[in-house]
Amino acid sequence: MSNDTFHGTTILALRSGRTVVMAGDGQITLGSIVTKHKAKKVRKIFHDQIITGFAGATADALTLSEKLEEKLERYNGNLTRSCVELARQWRTDKYLRRLEAMMIAADCHNTYLLSGNGDVIEPDQGVISIGSGSPAAQSAAVALMENTGLSARQIVKKAMKIAADLCIYTNHEVTIEELENL
Repeated sequence: MSNDTFHGTTILALRSGRTVVMAGDGQITLGSIVTKHKAKKVRKIFHDQIITGFAGATADALTLSEKLEEKLERYNGNLTRSCVELARQWRTDKYLRRLEAMMIAADCHNTYLLSGNGDVIEPDQGVISIGSGSPAAQSAAVALMENTGLSARQIVKKAMKIAADLCIYTNHEVTIEELENL
């Protein structure tokens, strides 16, 4: 499953110090038509302790989000175990295998990208993205992390603006969620 498969979405997650910030644009397209401008593709789950963002078919992404919440309940909020078990189920279940979506999930300690290929990827640099605008968003975030004194939230906001300026499937209506490890 290629990251380029999903048009109409940019999701960016950045971990800096004790903070993790995730953002997603609000554009939904059907073919070449923009049908919605303010969709919320990033949200907090599991007692507001975990942030998820998705790219792909909305119904499929919501199904994955529900499945992740089930795993989190089963494994007492352990994000790592829940993601591994979801990826295993996603890859082996005949119904779930057909889902066309990707997800990023983060808590105060971990950030993971999950795909239908069974991938559970933790980024090396603390930044990861999915969707059609992800190359621009991730590149901008990495550059801003290394060369500015901006906060994680400010970096994500600027990187998402750059992605929206470059990617026709990404807009400037951005939802941002943040967790801080106290």
